Amino acid sequence: MSKTSTRVRDARTGQFVPAKEATRRPATTVKETIKVGPTKKRSK
Repeated sequence: MSKTSTRVRDARTGQFVPAKEATRRPATTVKETIKVGPTKKRSK
């Protein structure tokens, strides 16, 4: 199972906004669930 992360996006601009802003403006924000895959190991 892959992990998920909940993010809030502005419906007009498409930019991510803080969750507090979503509670202030519920009509213009969208709550999304995004899959978070495994992080790749960085080679040095």
